[in-house]
Amino acid sequence: MIQVLDQATINQIAAGEVIDRPASVVKELVENAVDAGATAVSVEIRDGGISLIRVTDNGCGIEKDEIATAFMRHATSKIKSVEDLLSVRSLGFRGEALSSIAAVSQVELITKTADRLNGYRYRIEGGKEIGMEEIGAPDGTTFLMRNLFYNTPARRKFLKTPQTEGAYIADLMERMALSRPDVSFRFKQQDQEKLHTSGNHNVKDLIYQIYGRDAAAQLLEVSGETTWLKVEGYIGKPVLSRGNRSFENYFINGRYIRSNLIGKAIEEAYKPYLMQHRYPFTVLHLTVAPELLDVNVHPSKMELRLRNQEEIFEWLKNTIRTALETRELIPQVSVPEPKVAKTTQPSVSEESFLKEEPIVSKPVSKPIAEPIVPSISKKTEVMTAPEPFETVRKAQLLRENPPLVKAEAPEQMQLFEEKIFTKETRKEFRLLGQLFETYWLAEYKDTFLLIDQHAAHEKVLYEKTMADLSSREFMSQAVNPPIILSLNPREEAALKENLSSFAHMGFEIEPFGGREYAVYGVPDNMFSIAKKELLMEMIESLTEEGQMSSKLILEKVASLSCKAAVKGNNHLSTAEADALIDQLLGLENPYNCPHGRPTMISMSRYELEKKFKRIL
Repeated sequence: MIQVLDQATINQIAAGEVIDRPASVVKELVENAVDAGATAVSVEIRDGGISLIRVTDNGCGIEKDEIATAFMRHATSKIKSVEDLLSVRSLGFRGEALSSIAAVSQVELITKTADRLNGYRYRIEGGKEIGMEEIGAPDGTTFLMRNLFYNTPARRKFLKTPQTEGAYIADLMERMALSRPDVSFRFKQQDQEKLHTSGNHNVKDLIYQIYGRDAAAQLLEVSGETTWLKVEGYIGKPVLSRGNRSFENYFINGRYIRSNLIGKAIEEAYKPYLMQHRYPFTVLHLTVAPELLDVNVHPSKMELRLRNQEEIFEWLKNTIRTALETRELIPQVSVPEPKVAKTTQPSVSEESFLKEEPIVSKPVSKPIAEPIVPSISKKTEVMTAPEPFETVRKAQLLRENPPLVKAEAPEQMQLFEEKIFTKETRKEFRLLGQLFETYWLAEYKDTFLLIDQHAAHEKVLYEKTMADLSSREFMSQAVNPPIILSLNPREEAALKENLSSFAHMGFEIEPFGGREYAVYGVPDNMFSIAKKELLMEMIESLTEEGQMSSKLILEKVASLSCKAAVKGNNHLSTAEADALIDQLLGLENPYNCPHGRPTMISMSRYELEKKFKRIL
C-alpha cells in the first residue's frame, strides 16, 4: 500500500540528510552567524554537543515576524530563485538547516536586531512550536540546542563517545577559524576554553595558534592569480607532513570544502618531495568566480563541482610546485652535546624551547638489552659479532623501502599443507644468493624460493617484540628531555581515550599546555625506537580506530617497531642472511610480515621445467 508520509516523518528524514552528528549542527549555525555579518562567534558545547550546543553571534539578528518562518523547510534569505544559485556567495543557502535541527532536538532562539529596544525568545521542539516572548537581549543571535536526536533514538545510538564527538566539533571550529581570519571565534567545551582567535585577518597567527610553533616555523607563502582563479595562503615545507590528510586545509570563497581535484593537485605538486603515504600541510584560500562552481552537490555543502577542471588542476599544481622549487628545502639537523644522565624525574626549561632546541630522547639509565639481529656490513662476507641493537638499527635505517606492488599470494604456497620448516628440515634449505640487494634466492627440496629480506626481518622483529611485551610486566624508562607531541583535536581525543592503556604499557604521558603533551617515559625495551615520529604515527592511526584495548595498542606498537627492520637495497652478507632466515623459519608463521605482505614466494621445480619447455 502506497501512502504519503506525515510532515513530522518527512522533516526527520530531511534532517538526516543535513544533520548526522553534533558537528553538523555547529557547522550550520556558525555558517548562519557568519552570513549574518558577525565579527565574533562563540560556541559552547557539553557532552560532545549531544546534550547542549550554544552558538552566540553579534550579527544582524532576525526580525520578529521572520523568526517562525526561519524554521520552515526551504526558508532562506540567501536566494530567491534558481538563477541565484549561479552566483551565491553565502555559506548557507538551502534553507534546511534550522528546520532540520529543530526536527531532531529542543531549540531555543534568542535574537535582537540593532533597531529594536528588546529582543525575542522563541522555542521549538521536535519541529513543533512551543512559544515566543519578548525579552531583553544584546544585538545578535543566540541558538541553544539541547538533547540532539532525543526523538530519534535509533539515530542517536550511532553517535560516538562525547569526547570523540567533541573532537569533531573542535576540528571543525579550527577550520572555520582558518576559513575566516577576519572573524573572532571562541570555542568552549565543558567550560574549558579550547580556542579563541582574534579575527585580526592574519592567517599566519592562526596557524601558530592552532598548529603550534613548529608548524608556523616551516611555512612557505603561496600567491597566484589568473582571470578566473586566485590562490593565497601557506604551505608547509616537506618536513611538515602527516600520515593522513588532516593537515590539508583549503577553502573556496571562504568555505571549507572537500575536493578530489584540489587535493590531487596539492599532492601531485608535493610528489617529488614527500615519501609515499605522507601528506603535506596547507592552508590555501582560493577565490573562484561563482559561475564556475556548483556547491549544490551534497546537503552538507562540503563537496562541489568545478568547471575547467583540467585548467584548475594544472594551474594550482604548478603554482604550489613553483613555491616549493624556489625555496631551500634541505632539512637542518643539529645534534646536542651528550648530557650526564639523571635518575630523577626529567624537567624541561622554557628557555630551551624558546631557543628551539631539538627534542632528543636520551636514556637515563643503562639501556635494556635488545633482541640480537644480524649486523649489516658491505665490507665483509663473514658474520660479525652482534652489536648493540641501537647501532644495528641506525645502519639499517640508511635506506628506505622500494615501492611495494600489490599482488595476489602465489598459488604455489597453497601446496604446503603442513609446517614444512622445522629444525630437522632446515638443513635441506640451501641459500643461493641475493637479487637486487633485496631478495634472497633459496632452494628447498623441489621448490625455488624468493625471500624479501625486509619483510622477513619485520616479521622476526615483530614476533620478538610481541613476545617481550607480552611475557612480563611493563617497566617505564624516563626520557630526558621529554618528547613533546602537538596534537590536533581528534588526535588529542584518541590519546585521552586510550591513556590508561598507554600507561599500562609503560608510557608516561602528561599534558604540557594547550594541546601539547609531554612523554616523560616509554617502555624500557622500546627506548631506542620510541621516537617522536613513531609516537605520532601511532596516535594518528588511533584516530580511525576509536577506543582500543592494551592488547591492540601493543600490537600496533610492535608493528610500528618494525621500522627498525633492514630495508630493501641494503647489502647483507650470506652469513647474515642465513642467520635472518634461520630466525624467520623458526616462527610459527614465517610466511607473512605483520602487515600481511608475503615474506617469500615460491615456484616448484615442475613449474620451472614447464617454463623452460623441458616438460609439456
